[in-house]
Amino acid sequence: MRVLGIESSCDETGAAIVDDGTHLLSNVVASSMELHAKYGGVVPEIAARVQLETIIPVIEGTFKQAETDWDAIDAIAVTYGAGLGSSLLVGVLTARTLAITHNKPLMASNHVLGHIYASFLSSTSLPGYRFPAQSPSFPFLAVILSGGHSQLVLFSNHFEYQILGRTQDDAIGEAFDKVAKVLGLPYPGGPSVAKLATQGDPTRYKLPKAKMPGYDFSFSGLKTAVLRLAQSQAGVGYDFPSFRLSERLSEAQKADIAASFEYTAVDTVLDRVKTAIQQYNPSCVVLAGGVASNTLLRETLTSELPCPLIVPDPKLCTDNGAMIATLGSWQLMHKQPLADPYSLSISPNLSM
Repeated sequence: MRVLGIESSCDETGAAIVDDGTHLLSNVVASSMELHAKYGGVVPEIAARVQLETIIPVIEGTFKQAETDWDAIDAIAVTYGAGLGSSLLVGVLTARTLAITHNKPLMASNHVLGHIYASFLSSTSLPGYRFPAQSPSFPFLAVILSGGHSQLVLFSNHFEYQILGRTQDDAIGEAFDKVAKVLGLPYPGGPSVAKLATQGDPTRYKLPKAKMPGYDFSFSGLKTAVLRLAQSQAGVGYDFPSFRLSERLSEAQKADIAASFEYTAVDTVLDRVKTAIQQYNPSCVVLAGGVASNTLLRETLTSELPCPLIVPDPKLCTDNGAMIATLGSWQLMHKQPLADPYSLSISPNLSM
């Protein structure tokens, strides 16, 4: 079964072709990140405009990389939510048109589920990819961490799952971005904070961990604590503009703040995951989403968890077409409902 996946939920435009939900034939991604960097975040109008220009070349590129053609494609999968409405429209309308003109089945795929299903990829002839030593086995605990999501989900089988907890305010990736702004670091904030943190002392400052009921997350308090810490270290009051704090902090102070924040954020995740493992005894833990590429998070969970940790290659943690092609493959294999190419609509606020 060969599936073309199309992903355009945010600032990336991705397309990929996957065989049988496990073998990656091609993966092409075009990003407009550099255009958003000067604004400190994604500008939806800019993202969608670039996607309109790049989506057909990206799809053509993924066919060329896979050395295949439309006759070999069994179905098309496309992200229809969650994400930016204008960006989702580009991908969905393109996929609908291609499904009609090439007479292919169309699968509507959930962006968050796509991040999880990227962990089922296990082989490729493409250079530069490293896959986990094992594929997920049920039941497994999924930890989804990104700019818009922080949640724990227990999977009993394909498309059978229970959401144990989710963030009640900021997602962990959003907290990384906001801390980066306080420290005067470039967008995207996650990699910038992680890079600076390697030069700091993670025990230099004691930062609070939110006490939430059950398995829910909260990162807004941690983000505010970093702001107050930076103001204190800079010797200014709470009314001092946050975007000017970095001018009054030394490089050593900024590095220690970044390291202390990253350590506390990762430790918060570790606490929730360890508690869930004790209660539900999963066979493994799947780490997914953009923040899953964080080195400290990967290393901490690998060393501290009592069961195997499965994490996709870092290139497959950020948004890409491969995760959608993989999800679409498993949707087809498990006879999930097909989408109508004449009426499929976007769902920007879609949840699992």
